[in-house]
Amino acid sequence: MKVVPVRGKIPDRQERMAVAEMFTGINGEGLKQGAPATFIRFSGCNLSCSWCDTSWANEEEFPAIYLTPDEIYSYALDKGLSNVTLTGGEPLIAPHFAELLRKFADDTFFYTEIETNGSIPLDYIRRSGEKISFTVDCKLPSSGMQDRIVYKNFGLLGKRDCVKFVIGSTEDLEQAALIMRDYSLSKRTNIFLSPVYNVMNPEEIADFIVRNALDARLCLQLHKIIWGEKRGK
Repeated sequence: MKVVPVRGKIPDRQERMAVAEMFTGINGEGLKQGAPATFIRFSGCNLSCSWCDTSWANEEEFPAIYLTPDEIYSYALDKGLSNVTLTGGEPLIAPHFAELLRKFADDTFFYTEIETNGSIPLDYIRRSGEKISFTVDCKLPSSGMQDRIVYKNFGLLGKRDCVKFVIGSTEDLEQAALIMRDYSLSKRTNIFLSPVYNVMNPEEIADFIVRNALDARLCLQLHKIIWGEKRGK
């Protein structure tokens, strides 16, 4: 099925999902880092992080493409890659997200990663299959959104998921270590510490991980190392 994008306001908009972009590339971070994947980036977010690198997709007047869950699923099928990343913005606030997720979950060909900002409860999502994973952000002081995190989500995560701390300062590092300890995160799931691009020195994060014997991994944004801040990569 060929996807025909519909831009702007349309009569049946309520039946569609606002998509900022769809593309194929190399997964830059998370458990599938380095692997090819199809990316579906939804428009719109309920947070406003100080260092957000996709804020352009969340602007009220952004010219989103409006697609049905069937059209999005068909796009991924046409690309032929087994890895699919649903990201944003914030995908969990997209209408019909549960319907779209069911389509991917019911198709054993796909391994589906959901990248979420950590402010939305995850307990309403049924993961009908072992090939659905969450990459959950835990916002730290430099983001300005630390008070929006739903910490009870940590109890729903397992070893097929991960928590990502985006580090923009030394204070962020110290806070991340405290959260890891207080919630025993390394016993529950995978942990990544990722520097804010061109702001935080990765060496400082690496030294902190080693010095504090953290059960965590340094995560550099591979897609930015390869392509810089080019959109659609």
